[in-house]
Amino acid sequence: MKSISRRQFVQASGAAAAAMVGGGLFPLAAQAKALPGANMKLGLVTYLWGQHWDLDTIIKNCTASEVLGVELRTEHAHGVQPSISKAEREEVKKKFADSPVTCLGPGTNQDYDDPDPAVLKANIEGTKEFILLSHDIGATGVKVKPNSFHEGVDRQKTIEQIGKSLNEVGKFAGEHGQQIRVEVHGSCCELPTMKAIFDIADNPNVAMCWNSNDQDLNGEGLDYNFNLVKDRFGATAHIRELNVGKYPYQQLMDNFVAMDYDGWVLLECRTKVEDGIKAMTEQRELFTQMVKNGQMKVKA
Repeated sequence: MKSISRRQFVQASGAAAAAMVGGGLFPLAAQAKALPGANMKLGLVTYLWGQHWDLDTIIKNCTASEVLGVELRTEHAHGVQPSISKAEREEVKKKFADSPVTCLGPGTNQDYDDPDPAVLKANIEGTKEFILLSHDIGATGVKVKPNSFHEGVDRQKTIEQIGKSLNEVGKFAGEHGQQIRVEVHGSCCELPTMKAIFDIADNPNVAMCWNSNDQDLNGEGLDYNFNLVKDRFGATAHIRELNVGKYPYQQLMDNFVAMDYDGWVLLECRTKVEDGIKAMTEQRELFTQMVKNGQMKVKA
């Protein structure tokens, strides 16, 4: 908690006393308490929207649309890869520091399911390189994937391999002030499967990145699956366009609000648009309204 000076305390106490005289204590307390979900923020994954933008364009367009966070998907036009130099990393860090846009970190394709030990080792070491990159550019975490099951390989063996690998990269991430964000992806995307992986991946620096897949509705439905894993959510979650398709985004936002999620909800959009700023602004307005709708339900 941030400490305050005696003068600040006295000033705050005086303001509170004045408010009690003028309007009563309880109305003041009600106004001071933020509604659940008030700290959720909308950001962007450079998936189809943003894949051809250089870093300056990403920052400019995110600033203009007030979508003020970004996950830099690997191998896109921004060029922020582990191969860049120390000086280039410092330049990336400075560009974000001089803007209102938060760099959340790289969005990678590193995964941990391959039965070939050499491939698995390469992915673990590759993840560590991305962790160092994320640290150097002033970001806070790396998005990875679980990812698939393989013919002839026992499912439980794969689940255990993924979980143990995540613990290894999670430990390394923690040593560098980073979070591993495991996207709910591939043939591992059923939420009971993700829970089984996370029962093994118990390192506190390993978190789940909700991905708004159709499979979220399987079994006992969205609410059940959400509650199954929400205790392991990290600083990011992914959504698609809020006004495209049949995914129940209002229900999803209701759940985020109810748990008072305070991370970044990132647009991983799949449609083609001519005006990225206009499209992002539209999504921000939809997101804001959905959050408000969820808050009204909590209040009721």
